[in-house]
Amino acid sequence: MDAQRKPVRVTSFDVAEKAGVSQSTVSRALSGSAVITEGTRTRVLEAARELGYFVDERAARLRRGHTGTLAAVVICKPGYSAKDVNPFSYALLGGICTAASARGLEVLVSLQAEEDQLFGHYVERGQAEGLIVIGTTANRAAWEFFRKIGEASQPVAYWGSPMGDLDWVSSDNHAGARLAAEHLAGQGCKGLVCIGSHGSVQRQFAERTDSFMARATELGVKVDLIAIEQGKDRREQGRLAAQALLRRGEPFDGVFAVCDAIAFGVLEAFHAAGVRIPGDVKVVGFDGLPAGELSNPPLTTIEPDLDLAGRLLVEAVSGEDVRHPSVQRVPVRLLVRASS
Repeated sequence: MDAQRKPVRVTSFDVAEKAGVSQSTVSRALSGSAVITEGTRTRVLEAARELGYFVDERAARLRRGHTGTLAAVVICKPGYSAKDVNPFSYALLGGICTAASARGLEVLVSLQAEEDQLFGHYVERGQAEGLIVIGTTANRAAWEFFRKIGEASQPVAYWGSPMGDLDWVSSDNHAGARLAAEHLAGQGCKGLVCIGSHGSVQRQFAERTDSFMARATELGVKVDLIAIEQGKDRREQGRLAAQALLRRGEPFDGVFAVCDAIAFGVLEAFHAAGVRIPGDVKVVGFDGLPAGELSNPPLTTIEPDLDLAGRLLVEAVSGEDVRHPSVQRVPVRLLVRASS
């Protein structure tokens, strides 16, 4: 026997022969047609089971005019690999896949970065019923490309787009940043620092920065901003900002980093400098990354409801009759861990 020989694929014609019916009867029986008697249906199902025959669901959907598939594009930075993608994008992608699966849909995932290789015409080519775009806002060319896709092809939904004229879904950045300020002030912090940016291409960072500093001021707590360096990866931005903060030599006892990946770099820099956390400084991040449970110490964070985020994005492109405002805010919660 040839060990390399491929197994023979069972077809509906094989099932028809075994059940003693026509191939069209097999198709009708397996699709649930009411014109097939229960006796015939039972005979066909038993033959299919014995032969190990499975219906080609994708082909069946295409015949009905549906792909049963959504496309999800993760925008990356040019020159970066999959390991460099922000872990938040993978967490959000998990929420999207979970929501799609609950609706019997599959998700076609593509990581894209290089301007001359961008592709988004999944709906036009019959590969998917809708398109979801997430990922880094630093790749402006990619967002411009997918904005044009959205203008010419429907439906398309975006997470955290850097462009104010796109329909999008995002964390409730204002509420989350205010929670962070209230938590640090409630822990007795007298000098707060926000590691973020007012003018970042990541629009969500600006919202978090502005809201944190405004709420700290309302609470009567001193607050300063250490701006992140653009163009660096998030962890490195956190390390550099924390080092700049320490060199400044001014007292502080609470830090809010506008995303968890930045906060991880802050923790590393503080440890290297002998700063005790939370003894000397309390640290809070934003995004609720599972990796925060494994940081040293485990990171207090603002956690968005990514299951709801995934559901909203899937609903926006899956053809369901659900009406939403053009900008949707996903609720967040404070997840307290040992860093504060």
